[in-house]
Amino acid sequence: MYTEIIRLNGGAEDEAAISKAGGLIKAGELVGMPTETVYGLAGDALNPASSKKIYAAKGRPSDNPLIVHISDWDHLKPIVSEIPESAKLLADKFWPGPLTLIFNKSDLIPLETTGGLETVAVRMPIHPVARALIRESTGYIAAPSANASGRPSCTTAEEVYEDMNGLIPLILDGGPSDIGLESTILDLSDSVPELLRPGGISLSELTACLGNIKINPAIDGVLDPAQKPKAPGMKYRHYAPKGRLIIVEGARDKVVAAINHELMKALSTGKRAAIIASEETANKYKGDIVRSIGSLTDESEIARRLFNILREMDKLNAELIFAEAFHTPRLGMAIMNRLIRAAGHNIIYV
Repeated sequence: MYTEIIRLNGGAEDEAAISKAGGLIKAGELVGMPTETVYGLAGDALNPASSKKIYAAKGRPSDNPLIVHISDWDHLKPIVSEIPESAKLLADKFWPGPLTLIFNKSDLIPLETTGGLETVAVRMPIHPVARALIRESTGYIAAPSANASGRPSCTTAEEVYEDMNGLIPLILDGGPSDIGLESTILDLSDSVPELLRPGGISLSELTACLGNIKINPAIDGVLDPAQKPKAPGMKYRHYAPKGRLIIVEGARDKVVAAINHELMKALSTGKRAAIIASEETANKYKGDIVRSIGSLTDESEIARRLFNILREMDKLNAELIFAEAFHTPRLGMAIMNRLIRAAGHNIIYV
């Protein structure tokens, strides 16, 4: 299959590109779609065959649920069995935006889209291209991140092409993603809201809106293998570069010393090793491959660059990658959640 990339520039010709993409989705095909979080692999959420295509294109386990994207509040009611008051409070404050809410589903949403669950994850993106495409297609787009399963998510159209060339007919290029991390996922299907995945909306922002929120232990740990994941990113290794990634956590000077020590050991055995550091510490490392992810004073930049820098490690053929921990004030939980999963929970504490 030939994969076309159409660069959008805000002009009148964008309407034709979005119309073409919407027609493909209506016909059961998949499209690479920009959003403010990461690029999505968009298909018709109401079509079981489309959802199966998404799983096949990504190589994604079929029990890993997809997120349904809508563009209007009125489109929520037909796909859920009830809308709790908490959802209205959250939507008023955070929709459109990087927040996914989980509801008990209606029969309109097929089990192929929800990974066999009776709940459905729903998000209303703020990106104008995503919203226009949702409206141009069926009104309900299933769109997981547009990367091959397990790899770092895509924040540019070029990265989508790397993973999906020959597998999908079209990628809409809306420029780099603004946030660079997937949405926050909050489960509203039970009596107490539960955070299943941190993202662009922080836990403190959610608690300020709702009050008490449970935190699922799988955020920093590992989901019981016998359990079905209720949200993407809970069960399987995600976001991972090809090389072995190790996080080193502790006081800054101790982290630098420990990474330099481990680096010298790796280089002495002939391994191609790399370091992911902050701007404040990058010049303190002895290796040839040192990449600054950004300043600790700009956590938005760290979030935007995380997946891009993990993908760069593959281009550099890094066999072993040492990363500092990035516990920033608002997005730190989300950044570390992605980094820990990319490392397969390999952490050295110093």
